[in-house]
Amino acid sequence: MSAYVSAFELFSVGVGPSSSHTVGPMRAARDFAARLRAVDGVARVTCALFGSLGATGLGHGTPDAVVAGLQGLEPETVDPDAVRSAWSGWPDGRELTLDGGRRIPFARDDVSFEPRTRLPGHPNAMTLRALDDRGAVLVDDTYYSVGGGFIRREGEPPQVAAAPFPLEFDSAEDLLALCDERHITIAEAARLNEQALRGEEDVAVGLDAIWDAMAGCVEAGLHAEGILPGMLRVKRRAAAIRAQLEAAEAESGRELPGEWLGAFALAVNEQNAAGGRVVTAPTNGAAGIVPAVAMYWWRFLADSGLGVGNAVTPHGELVGSALLGFHPEAEAAMPELDPVEVIEANRRRGIRRYLLTATALGSLFKANASISGAEGGCQAEVGSACAMAAGGLTAVMGGTNRQIENAAEIAMEHHLGLTCDPVGGLVQIPCIERNAIAASTAVTAARLALRGDGSHFVSLDTVVETMRQTGIDMSTKYKETSEGGLAVNVIEC
Repeated sequence: MSAYVSAFELFSVGVGPSSSHTVGPMRAARDFAARLRAVDGVARVTCALFGSLGATGLGHGTPDAVVAGLQGLEPETVDPDAVRSAWSGWPDGRELTLDGGRRIPFARDDVSFEPRTRLPGHPNAMTLRALDDRGAVLVDDTYYSVGGGFIRREGEPPQVAAAPFPLEFDSAEDLLALCDERHITIAEAARLNEQALRGEEDVAVGLDAIWDAMAGCVEAGLHAEGILPGMLRVKRRAAAIRAQLEAAEAESGRELPGEWLGAFALAVNEQNAAGGRVVTAPTNGAAGIVPAVAMYWWRFLADSGLGVGNAVTPHGELVGSALLGFHPEAEAAMPELDPVEVIEANRRRGIRRYLLTATALGSLFKANASISGAEGGCQAEVGSACAMAAGGLTAVMGGTNRQIENAAEIAMEHHLGLTCDPVGGLVQIPCIERNAIAASTAVTAARLALRGDGSHFVSLDTVVETMRQTGIDMSTKYKETSEGGLAVNVIEC
């Protein structure tokens, strides 16, 4: 089975603050409620949150997500305001309308927290039970939220794609060999796999929608002010930094790309921490890195002649489609457009290439290590996102496949051992700043790789395996439990 995961699964639109603790539990609860439509006599539903979900569920909005999911709400379309207090503001005695229309009594105590109990399937586990009016169990299902919003129900085989991918690879070495054999880029390989599931135009439209959601999150975060929810009372900073940068640029007449990069990442993760609309990339806790680096390229590099990379394969052959941006003479096949439209079209094609490259790399981390902070620490979330962004930026800057692999390796190598220790169980400290730093690391990794010829001593596969081993060896208290590190050494109030 191929390691490849579709871009439309790896990058999914949802709500904050956590893909594994908010989006995943919402999907699990919705799936459970949908199963209950065929069950007679349901009078009560309970949910037990185990391990990491139990330890940091309150700070991550997990019980709110469970209640929203039981009502049939979906992360992709739900109004974030409908999730934020779905459980915490629930009046005891009020009936809950399950997905499908059945009404049952529900109280906040129907959601329990059991952080000391860790189920063998995954650190993020939850058991949902449906009971009749005598208390007898009608349905008992355990779900695992395995990172990035992906879920798995106990007893079910892993979900597979609706159609087999034509280009299968299980490692970076396989991916590079496959691309060499076919004389294609990494992004092109991802495109061919996506088109096994949907048409070329649908792929382009879908990637554009992902980017629009990312860019919208950046823009919203750059203009939002106030205090983030939770006992830490963290003040939003992205909007103030934006105002400072705009004033400084107006005065000096020169741009400050590096400082904007950090502001973009802060903007996204402040939106995430506030429970706003975000794109998992590949998780919510690391959601700012891929959009920030993409926006950095979009605003400062795309029109400089540095954003047309990978139009030609390493062998100099023309490949791919004009629509998705793999043909160097794509503009010649387009109708007459004004200069502004041409610039927009060029940028769009670059972003598609960026996202497809990042998807291929992210698939390797998910398949061969982990993208779950509860399973592998923050190296699994921020480290993976940093590597994906570094590879994507290298691709749109004209890097070869081996330079892309090198950039991802550099980025991940310097996140090995990174712990997940959110203060107060909130995705705020150190998570928000950590995304800004990792975005800068991604750009540095891309620049270093582009200065080389793609050859390097440590392979990406070696780093992924090292990351997996490090996650296994890492103490549980450093895996999104808030039982170690900054989480216990910082006074919360």
